[in-house]
Amino acid sequence: MPHRLRPVGPEFVDSAPVRLVFTQDMAAPAEAVFHALAEDVPGWPRWFSAIASARSTEGGREVRLRGGIRFRETVLTAKGPDVYAYRVDVTNTPGARAWIEEWRLAPAGTGTRVRMTFALDGTAPFRLACGLARPGVGRSFRTAVAALDRQLR
Repeated sequence: MPHRLRPVGPEFVDSAPVRLVFTQDMAAPAEAVFHALAEDVPGWPRWFSAIASARSTEGGREVRLRGGIRFRETVLTAKGPDVYAYRVDVTNTPGARAWIEEWRLAPAGTGTRVRMTFALDGTAPFRLACGLARPGVGRSFRTAVAALDRQLR
């Protein structure tokens, strides 16, 4: 059953009770990576295999993951080519109470260092599940970034 999450701002990325942070370097330039993140939302499923569909909405996005998890999101920050962040407003993820995902892009040699932060809050079982999911989420992130890098070359 979809439910509305607590509306948090960008500062939540640094203060969330659960933070999952992953970093990966890419050969692609930051401008191309930012474009894929912020401007080609329908293209996400081509490189992020966990995503079944994604579409832009007024001020945000609607995303459906494989397995049935759904998100309605608000874009909080789109400062190209450095940062792209969005807040989950509505989801069917049990126990979630607040959720932001932030992508930070920085030069790394001739390419880009991508750092993604999942900033989360929820019930105790939700927080525990997030911690247990860390290795799989990290693997999914690394696989997605590698696929995006191949697509952008």
